[in-house]
This record gives sequence, structure tokens and C-alpha cells, in this order.
Amino acid sequence: MDPVVISEYRPHLVAISFALAFIGSLIALMVTRRIRLKDGSVHRTAALTAGVALGGIGVWSMHFVGMVALKLDVASSYGIVESAVSLIAAVVCTSAALIVVSKAPKELPRILTAGLLLGLGVTGMHYLGMYGMKIGGYINWDMRTVALSVLIAVAAGTAALWLAFNTRSFASRIGAALLMATAVCAMHYTGMGAAEFICTTPNRYATVQGTGLVSSLGLGSVVAACAFAMAMLISLDLYVQWMQRSVGSRRHQTT
Repeated sequence: MDPVVISEYRPHLVAISFALAFIGSLIALMVTRRIRLKDGSVHRTAALTAGVALGGIGVWSMHFVGMVALKLDVASSYGIVESAVSLIAAVVCTSAALIVVSKAPKELPRILTAGLLLGLGVTGMHYLGMYGMKIGGYINWDMRTVALSVLIAVAAGTAALWLAFNTRSFASRIGAALLMATAVCAMHYTGMGAAEFICTTPNRYATVQGTGLVSSLGLGSVVAACAFAMAMLISLDLYVQWMQRSVGSRRHQTT
């Protein structure tokens, strides 16, 4: 039996992965308007919310839906610890990138630094997630394609950040979100193109078992639950912000 694993993509899940990247990016870019306060300080809750939207929904959820979209003729499992660490890394890096650029969005060095943070956050999340993928074999990596995936994430992410922070219209933010979603998906699927899966077990359909592993069949449920929890966190933050603005408006009217 040929040890090279045959793979193909399910187009409808690829489309869903792009939709998640776009939705997460758009929410994050809308929230970024609240990161920098009038006195120049950083609204940390807004920064974390934007990071959860972009890093959690737009990057992390997109990645694992993209993984489910890849149909392999070998059983696979995913490490819960590695997946959780990749989520934290994505949220932290994207939050940091948004904070950096929000302080002075017209300064090129800040945009470039933020783009680098964002690109490395996206690629770091991707390859941490891939490290947590367990099959009855191993993965050969084409390092030139890996390097290309990093370059795509940094370049497109930098352009999207500039567009998001230096244009004001809603249409421009949609354009920035589309560009950022394209960056995330292009990086992911380019990175997947760098992977050659090799099966070394006689029964390639035997699921890798172990503590802290979830099968690929259960991965969709885990991702959906995490995405829902992150969406609820964002909704709660937006509600709190709305309440604070409402209270402030009432106080202003009574004075």
C-alpha cells in the first residue's frame, strides 16, 4: 500500500472556513475603533475582544474548519492541549498587533511591526495546530512553501491593518476584512500545501488513541462550541459597552 496519504478538499467546508475568517475579521476591525481612548491610552477589554474575534473566530476556528475540510484516507486525532495553546497564541498575538497599530495608525514602523506580529500569530497558530494533529505516521514539510505561507500572512495582514485603521467608511472596513480573511485562508491553505502526509501503520483507518486527544469526527463539535463561547464573550462586551454609553448619555442629559 502506498504510504502517501491521498487528500481532497470538501468545497462547502472551505467556503465556511472563509466565512468564519471574514466574520471574525469584520467584528475585530469594527471593535478596533474603541481600542484607543481619547487620552491616548489603550482600552484593554476592547483589545482583548478584538483579539478574540480575529484570533479566535477568524483564525483559530477557520483553521480547524479548514482541517475538517481536508478529507484524508487516514484516521486523525487532535491534541486538546496543543489546540488550546494555539488558540491562546492566536488571541495574544492578534490583540498585541491591534494594540500596536491603534496607538499611531499612520506611522509606518508601527504598521509594519503590527503586520509582523499578526502574520507570525496566524502562522504560529496554524503550525501549532498542525503539531497537535496525530495520524498513524508523520508529515513531510516543504520548507519553501512554509516560508511562502509566512510571507503571505505578514504581507496581506499588514495591508489589511493599514486599510482598516486609515480608512473610515464601512465599505472600506468590509474590504479590509475581506483582505484579512483572504490572508488567513491563503496562509492556511498554502501551509497545508506544504504538508505531505505519510502513513506508517498497516491499518490507516485506526484512530490514534491517547489521553487528551479528540478524533477528527468530534473536532467540529469542539470548534463550534468554542466559536459560540467566543461569540458570546464578544456579545457580552458589546452589551456592557452599550450600557456604559447609555448611562453616560443619561448623565449628560441631566447635567
